Amino acid sequence: MQLQYNSPVILTFFLLSLGALFLGQWTGGWTTKHLFCVYRGSLKDPLFYIRLFGHVLGHASWDHFLNNMLLLLVSGPLLKGILLTALISGVLQCVLFPHTALLGASGIVFMLIMLASLSGFSGGIPVTMLLVAALYLGQQVYDIIFAHDNVANFMHIVGGVCGTAFGYVYAMLPRKRRRPAARKKR
Repeated sequence: MQLQYNSPVILTFFLLSLGALFLGQWTGGWTTKHLFCVYRGSLKDPLFYIRLFGHVLGHASWDHFLNNMLLLLVSGPLLKGILLTALISGVLQCVLFPHTALLGASGIVFMLIMLASLSGFSGGIPVTMLLVAALYLGQQVYDIIFAHDNVANFMHIVGGVCGTAFGYVYAMLPRKRRRPAARKKR
């Protein structure tokens, strides 16, 4: 038996996040703060643009990393969705919460959860999506109001909204018709 790199986007994301965690520990947190944590900064600083995407690779601790990665590994790959969700959550963080920093892949995880809840979508509103949205969004809103922890619940909601939007957009795109293979002349 041979190992199969069966989900290149997710496995690469996992390895990059693991590398960012090791690098953060090795540099005493310098790389986590300057490369893998988004916060409002000067538009002239080239690292600001790296942080807009890089924040989804950074994690504050092994627990934070493991909680996100376990969910990510079972959710599935979507590179465009990961990049757009990273950009959207990074920009919103800088605009709406200029005095705090954001790091972690939870927005990506919740984007994939909502996207997965739309599996089998064929035009109607999937009940699975409604249930996941109600339970998930309800928990996040509850936590925003009552839990005063250091969790970016708003960005979890942003990730969920991104996943729902991506799922609907993807489902509405016309499917390319496959042509039957041309017959070879004998």
